[in-house]
Amino acid sequence: MKFGPVPVGDALGAVLAHSLTLPAGRLRKGAVLGADDLALLRAAGIGDVVVARLDPEDRDEDTAAARLAAALVPDPGAVGLRLGKAATGRVNIYSTGPGLADIAAEKIHAVNRVDPMITLATVPQWQRMAERSMVATVKIIAYAVPETALQKACAAASGGLALRAMQRRRVALITTEVAGQKAAATETGQDKGRDAVALRITRLGGALVAQTGVAHETASIAAALDTVAREISDLGAILLLTGSATSDPQDVGPAGLRAAGGQVTRFGMPVDPGNLLFFGDLRGLPVIGLPGCARAPALNGADWVLERILCDVPVGHDDIAGMGLGGLLKEIPTRPQPRDPK
Repeated sequence: MKFGPVPVGDALGAVLAHSLTLPAGRLRKGAVLGADDLALLRAAGIGDVVVARLDPEDRDEDTAAARLAAALVPDPGAVGLRLGKAATGRVNIYSTGPGLADIAAEKIHAVNRVDPMITLATVPQWQRMAERSMVATVKIIAYAVPETALQKACAAASGGLALRAMQRRRVALITTEVAGQKAAATETGQDKGRDAVALRITRLGGALVAQTGVAHETASIAAALDTVAREISDLGAILLLTGSATSDPQDVGPAGLRAAGGQVTRFGMPVDPGNLLFFGDLRGLPVIGLPGCARAPALNGADWVLERILCDVPVGHDDIAGMGLGGLLKEIPTRPQPRDPK
């Protein structure tokens, strides 16, 4: 592509690089100049104009953006995405429902290494998306790019973006009550906790189908876990929100899961707030012990684990360990011990 000022007489078929306001109207940048446009420029006394002229091997910005987006998402309907119309070298990509952004990071990096004029921006991996949210945008910075570079970018992008929809839609919640706590305060806390948990589930497209309150004791928790797992049909996961924070792998929450015949996969995570989360499974059913901060709707580490498990994204030790990078989240004002006590 050739770019720069040329005499108006040589600009036929070229792309206008900068918008111009003329007595007879406005010529917008990106317009392909025709004979009528050149007449307007001459009438305005303009002798030279800055244009881009495509070489035979170049592809215009809209064509390039559309092809790259199609390579990134070859079957949008199958992966819960929608491609916008190419305009000014840009194609936006949207979610068609709630879910998590499933992004092949190495493919995104490979696309962006091909040519600085070819760009692809996405939300972070596994970010929760609402319906009609923008997941990614393809932008061709120049008015055209070489076919060879476009082919390379399309090959690198192939199938690199999808939306992971919720699979475990029916969720049960078990809460515990600590002996000696005031009944009114406990009930209010449970209501707020239930509402916050329900919001996390419904915004992904699921439902909180049961809530059970039990004593804050290992045996009571084990019995409740066993009952819920056996008696609720099509259950996708069980959440445990204890009346007192789970402070050790041997505390009543993890102990209750083991006593019910389950196993604890992980206790603790390097995300603040959210350190005191644990999770495991009971006869193949995911069980998540929520930290106390999950009683509030603000983002915390439990969201990252809960959302992935409900969308059937594998979560292991290394995944949790990797959450520490970027895991320092917003402080909770009601925290008993703030990060910077005064």
